Amino acid sequence: MLANLHPDLFLALPEIFLALAAMALLMVGVYQKEEARGGILLAAVLAIVVTLLLVPYRMGDGATAFGGLYISDGFSAFLKILVLLGTALTLVMAHAYNEREGFARFEYPILILFAAVGMLMMLSANDLLSLYMGLELQSLSLYVVASIRRDSLRATEAGLKYFVLGALASGMLLYGASMIYGFTGTTNFDSLAAQLIDMNGSPPPIGIVVGIVFLLAGLAFKVSAVPFHMWTPDVYEGAPTPVTAFLSVAPKIAAIGLLLRVLMGPFEALIVQWQQIIIVVSIASMVLGALAAINQTNIKRLMAYSAIGHIGYAFVGLAAGSEAGIRGVLVYMAIYLFMNVGTFCCILCMRRKGRMTEEIADLAGIGKTNPVIALAMAIFMFSMAGIPPLAGFFGKLYVFLAAIDAELYALAIIGVLTSVVGAYYYLRIVRVMYFEEAEDGLDRAVGREVLFILGSTAAVTLLFFAYPGPLLDVAAVAASALFAG
Repeated sequence: MLANLHPDLFLALPEIFLALAAMALLMVGVYQKEEARGGILLAAVLAIVVTLLLVPYRMGDGATAFGGLYISDGFSAFLKILVLLGTALTLVMAHAYNEREGFARFEYPILILFAAVGMLMMLSANDLLSLYMGLELQSLSLYVVASIRRDSLRATEAGLKYFVLGALASGMLLYGASMIYGFTGTTNFDSLAAQLIDMNGSPPPIGIVVGIVFLLAGLAFKVSAVPFHMWTPDVYEGAPTPVTAFLSVAPKIAAIGLLLRVLMGPFEALIVQWQQIIIVVSIASMVLGALAAINQTNIKRLMAYSAIGHIGYAFVGLAAGSEAGIRGVLVYMAIYLFMNVGTFCCILCMRRKGRMTEEIADLAGIGKTNPVIALAMAIFMFSMAGIPPLAGFFGKLYVFLAAIDAELYALAIIGVLTSVVGAYYYLRIVRVMYFEEAEDGLDRAVGREVLFILGSTAAVTLLFFAYPGPLLDVAAVAASALFAG
């Protein structure tokens, strides 16, 4: 028995190590004195770095473990690296903020670690059951983290909304999984793929199609896709800024990866059925993301609608249903990680007289008073708007080219038009920073770790065009691994 179990444990070493590290830190935090708990966040970052090193080292070439519940391949490894990178960066960003705001509890980094374990499990899920287990481990941790500021009414409200709507989404996902199981007799992705391919082009049972619709509804909630986006603006605004930064990158990347795995794996044969849903959701998300953000005055709410729009652009590549489309999505999410983390670093720098500010009007005149922050913010805003030669332009370019190759011309045209509309509110922020006068500048005291992350992400976003080869090559290998599986 142990001999048979050992290869499985070896293959899942990143998840096992991170889970053990989180449990060990939980015990340390409980028994340490209050003043000695500050090192737990640093230890959590260290655990993520070790896990990051384990991911490519323990990667199998499509090898499965635990009776087919778990798969390790190049696709999961690529996205796990992005998730862990996003988790580590947002944890480091949170350190100074948590200390200043007086809620540097040891539970925060531990909950983030448990959420990361769930995300890694999602990306390696090869069964509807392991998919659900990973999703719920992530979600339960995020519900608590979103409302971790117990003295804040907004944070409590955000956590409650997230929990209620998340529970509804989980129920829909489970209902879809039960429908699929009822009509196929299996929850394993490989078995599902084999059954659906054997249909030889005949229409699938209506129960399977209904199951896929409910499954997509549950997953669409996790990525804030329209019409399951309702929680996003309130949670982004109400949660502490480092939590919002984390919610905007790592869980999104993990859920997108899970969607790619599910649709291009077991349900690839039903592309005619699910492609219509993805196209409609993509258009709705791009349009709402472009229009709803125009009148926003709170920068975190604006970033929420921006995230909805970006998910719509990522769905353009998924709708293509090709290897080029999947590569485009992977490149897009990698670039989105750096743009978003950098933007939230700038938001963390928005302090005036020792207090956090979140209104776009508070950025007025920082081009003169805080030129470094203003320059970095301008880089991220131009990139998110898709203006060349910044990284965001190439992210959109690859998904639109994939859509054109798949003859989804209308989808690509709508994507370009919404991108132009969305550029308005990004450029409005640049105008406020450089062309409006400020009453008072922002505080100049900014943590060194925040400045380091700000500089690094800005450099990647600005200079991506000079050396895009490595990311494109790795994304191509990851996409081919998904199709090879």
